[in-house]
Amino acid sequence: MGNTNDNLSAAFAGESQASRKYTYFAEVADKEGNAYIARLFRAAADAETAHARNHLNVLGGIKSSVDNLKAAIEGEHHEFTSMYPDFIEQAGKEDNNKAAGSFQLANTVEKIHHTLYSDALAKLEKGEAIEDKSIYVCQYCGNTVVGDAPERCPICGVPQKRFKLID
Repeated sequence: MGNTNDNLSAAFAGESQASRKYTYFAEVADKEGNAYIARLFRAAADAETAHARNHLNVLGGIKSSVDNLKAAIEGEHHEFTSMYPDFIEQAGKEDNNKAAGSFQLANTVEKIHHTLYSDALAKLEKGEAIEDKSIYVCQYCGNTVVGDAPERCPICGVPQKRFKLID
């Protein structure tokens, strides 16, 4: 057992993962026609999200939009310059092409996120207005597009119907 901040960080990571996992489990239950099980998983996912938010808040990880953008930029930069390249290399050594492909898609999209966050931060810091534009996310690779969704995802090639408009 580490110190309290280490424990909070571990709890945040665990609760965040559980929230996402339960959301995916709910999708399966919905497809199988199990409405109550799907609802139960969605409720648990929402509870895990509350736990994660509380832990991150205690860690001081929820700040102003400027600070949050800086943290996001740092995280994305680490992912596409260090984490995913290392993961891709290791998957290649193990001939795990599925993992390498998954990592490569994520790595490509993390660069896009880095750019989007950096652009938003630059405008905020200059006091420029930020136009509220539509944002679409490819539900296969995660490609994030400001404006109109493309006819086909330029990263993974899926058709436009696989893009989700984000509220």
